[in-house]
Amino acid sequence: MKKRIAIFASGSGSNAQKIMEHFKYSDDAEVALVLSNNPEAYVLQRADNFEIPSHVFDRHDFYQTDEIVSLLKRLEIDLVVLAGFLWLVPQNLLNAFPNKIINIHPSLLPKHGGKGMYGDRVHKAVLAAGDEEHGITIHFVNENFDDGEIIYQGRFRVEKGDTLEILKFNGQQLEHLHYPKVLEGLIKKYN
Repeated sequence: MKKRIAIFASGSGSNAQKIMEHFKYSDDAEVALVLSNNPEAYVLQRADNFEIPSHVFDRHDFYQTDEIVSLLKRLEIDLVVLAGFLWLVPQNLLNAFPNKIINIHPSLLPKHGGKGMYGDRVHKAVLAAGDEEHGITIHFVNENFDDGEIIYQGRFRVEKGDTLEILKFNGQQLEHLHYPKVLEGLIKKYN
């Protein structure tokens, strides 16, 4: 029986795309649903390109009701994957999927994590701090931003003269390479 993945994303969805590509012909898992809090998010088009159903929700549905949890349960979702999703996950969702919600963050946590730390803000913080290395963290989600148990970290050196664009590019290469593989490893453990 294939494990069923739901991906939450707020924006473009390049990581979501890599995950959809990775599992398209997998015997172990499939992306069954893409959810977004942003009706204009390009990730919805990406889902449509893969003929994967999508669902758009608002803050009220997410935080004040059990609508999202009920939808995921009805669709028999096994693993929830955050791919550029910017809202804190509510307790009802954490309770429904214990140790089954995974996130990726564009820094070597615990450095440069927490509320408001996403995208370019993270890379700018790395440059401002003069960090000699940078990278990505894949982690379980808990009730705090970027605070769950670390599953995997990928690193690269920050070279003298590196720009925001170079850090972003290097980080995204690591994300696209490792996120689908780490998810596949977790899914095989769950089987």
